[in-house]
Amino acid sequence: MLSKKLHNAINEQINAELWSAYLYLSMSMDAEAKGHKGVANWFFVQYCEEQDHARIFMNYLNSRECKVNLKPIDGVPTEWDSILDMYKQTLEHEKKVTAMINNLAAIAEEDRDFASTNRIVWFVDEQVEEEESARDMIMAVEAVEDNKYGMYQLDKELSSRTYTPASPLGTAAE
Repeated sequence: MLSKKLHNAINEQINAELWSAYLYLSMSMDAEAKGHKGVANWFFVQYCEEQDHARIFMNYLNSRECKVNLKPIDGVPTEWDSILDMYKQTLEHEKKVTAMINNLAAIAEEDRDFASTNRIVWFVDEQVEEEESARDMIMAVEAVEDNKYGMYQLDKELSSRTYTPASPLGTAAE
């Protein structure tokens, strides 16, 4: 059984992951409305990944006989001034998520809950990738921002990004 503190923190994380999904869906819709279908695709894949993250945590709580408590999702922005602004907000948001994940790891360590620590380590590693991906996108957009053809090429490249379910969801039973 999880400690009450960790159980509550994971429930908060589930809701944060669902809010993240909603944020990225909103970014996807704004990018598409502005004619950036590749950027829209990039953010739609992010949306799917955040839903996976929430599901992984929900599955984990269920496996530990803990109740999942879903709360209403707060509203998200619906429009950005530029594609670069979207990616900059993405990086700042992912840094906040990283802090939340690190807090989960600290609670699990404090509880000497090795099963939870093991599950959370996957998210620690995932957050390194999430922040790196956002930084890479900022650099890519900055490199072509004032070049319409360059932005067209980047947008076209982003159209090919595909969604792959997160590895902890690799089996249908999970």
